[in-house]
Amino acid sequence: MTFSEVIGQEEVQQRLLQMVREDRLPHAIMLCGPQGVGKKALATAFACYLLSRKSENSDHSENSEYSEYSDYSEYSEPPMLRKLEHPDLHFTFPTIKLPSMGSEHMPVSDDFIREWRELMLQTPYFSMDEWMTAIGAENQQAIITAGESDELVRKLSLKSSQGGYKVSVVWLPERMNIACANKLLKLIEEPPQQTVFIMVCEEPDKLLETIRSRVQRIDVKRVDTEAIRKALVERRGISEEAATRISRLANGSWLKAMQELQVGSENEQFLDLFIMLMRLAYQRKVRDLRRWSETLAAFGREKQKRFLEYFLRLLRENFMYNFHQQDLCYMTQAEEDFARNFARFVNEANVLPIYDMTNKAIRDIGQNANAKIVFFDFALQMIVLLIQK
Repeated sequence: MTFSEVIGQEEVQQRLLQMVREDRLPHAIMLCGPQGVGKKALATAFACYLLSRKSENSDHSENSEYSEYSDYSEYSEPPMLRKLEHPDLHFTFPTIKLPSMGSEHMPVSDDFIREWRELMLQTPYFSMDEWMTAIGAENQQAIITAGESDELVRKLSLKSSQGGYKVSVVWLPERMNIACANKLLKLIEEPPQQTVFIMVCEEPDKLLETIRSRVQRIDVKRVDTEAIRKALVERRGISEEAATRISRLANGSWLKAMQELQVGSENEQFLDLFIMLMRLAYQRKVRDLRRWSETLAAFGREKQKRFLEYFLRLLRENFMYNFHQQDLCYMTQAEEDFARNFARFVNEANVLPIYDMTNKAIRDIGQNANAKIVFFDFALQMIVLLIQK
């Protein structure tokens, strides 16, 4: 994978390349930012770049793979890297325990490496939910186990097969359990020779402070709207008008832009559920609200969290709609049609309480609370909050 496959993010690309050119590459980097901005793509492209070098101190002018590209955004990748099968490239990611696994077996990334490579080769822009679907575990919570850190210790203790770097790409280290986090901390504190860790993190505050203090953090900002619009036109063949609308709705996330392109996107289902909740809450139909909560409870936990995140976005958009500033609103036509009559019910008196209530529901779902109770309580509180003026 090369940097040319990354949407936007030229500033971060150049910063990473400059570290190598100036011979000040840290042994542990953490790319932080919201979902869908290209952190995983950046990490993989940078890992492939490092592994394409002849050695730690090699000069690019001597490497024919790079000599004709001044920015190294494109080059002739070795077949092993094109397939993400390089022996010195190690991926770590959240996994689940399959029924076929023994009772003593702790799941590790190698158990799912085939599915990982297939999904990465399709696109490095995918969500946790898409990853869970790929491994057939939509209703489970994926974590990184202590067995994974043991595997990393074993792999990274071996000598580099190509005489250069060994690169460990860790996707969502915040999902490590405490045993794994402590073992990884020791590995980062005493890294094997010529080893580089590249972490891809969305919630760094959930990581051990001792780990955060031992990595060089690089914040990856949202993708520029123009970069998304241009990529939609050039890579997806979208019309200029549609690309402009989708790029604004994407809010800096290429993943969100791709979701907007999907026919029958689940956002249509989420909008129907949002509308149903507001109408039933306004009419105080408690029995129907209970059925609404049972519908949400039947979703997998990742989908439940996505609905609540969608809810937060529509809450914000309906509040901003009251200011009658088109440039401040990012809604589809269907969302705007509902907002035209509903937006006045989201106001200064209730927008923050609803926001706090939604974030509490996201936290509770993430902590495996009973979904029926969480969503029914959510719906009942909405009855009270909607009448506040």
